[in-house]
Amino acid sequence: MPMKTTTLPSGEAVPTLGLGTWRMGEDGSRFSDEVAALRLGLDLGVTLIDTAEMYGDGGSERVVAEAVEGRRDEVFIVSKVLPSNASRRGTVAACERSLKNLSTDRIDLYLLHWMGSVPLSETVEAFEQLKYDGKIRHWGVSNLDTDDMEDLAALPSGQNCQTDQVLYNLGARGPEFDLLPWCRRRSMPVMAYAPVGHGRLARNGGLDAVAARHGATPAQIALAWVLAQPGIIAIPKAVQPEHVRQNLAALEIALSADDLAELDRAFPPPGRKSPLEMI
Repeated sequence: MPMKTTTLPSGEAVPTLGLGTWRMGEDGSRFSDEVAALRLGLDLGVTLIDTAEMYGDGGSERVVAEAVEGRRDEVFIVSKVLPSNASRRGTVAACERSLKNLSTDRIDLYLLHWMGSVPLSETVEAFEQLKYDGKIRHWGVSNLDTDDMEDLAALPSGQNCQTDQVLYNLGARGPEFDLLPWCRRRSMPVMAYAPVGHGRLARNGGLDAVAARHGATPAQIALAWVLAQPGIIAIPKAVQPEHVRQNLAALEIALSADDLAELDRAFPPPGRKSPLEMI
């Protein structure tokens, strides 16, 4: 099955299903299993990998480096700078460290991990410099709500933002109220982290009947629901080979109108604005 894609504002197509790496690189005894899981994902056609300097204090990026060795050009790598490092000079230095950890000469999409005390304008200037120097290809943000996105869009070069990566799943639908519509009006995909709620959604009985109808697991239904939303890139993490395969199989689940209505009853969409959730 060909991988479904969505398009960044730059015009580049990217997969709507990626490989998350949160908590990878923290335990050396799991390194080889983590590398193998990412390699399996690549073999199966999932060519977007999301990481961050914070994950395992660079360890996750080193797992990614090992996984993509010899096939870097196949892969779209996303990494992130911590807000504490997001000054103009600090962002450049953090990017250099990430490039070294990733054993690559460029990051495809570089994100501000969340808002900190450094003015957005300073971080954007650094991003634009890194792009000019060829060290990153695109930049974006993570965990920014609509008002922050408005501030970002008003900056010089702010329109070059390619994505906002946020917590979004059936149990965390707050972004639907105004953030997702804001991004869609600008043809900007949203990256959904924890799309199956770190397994908590799979234990929620609200998914069981839909899962049974499709011969799928509750986690697959939760992921299929996220993948069915327009302009969303889902980045679930998986370390077990079977889990990697199950995530990919979620792409083939076509949820019916009845399925979607049932899920809306179990996990109601937001009726008002709420603060953006983070984990």
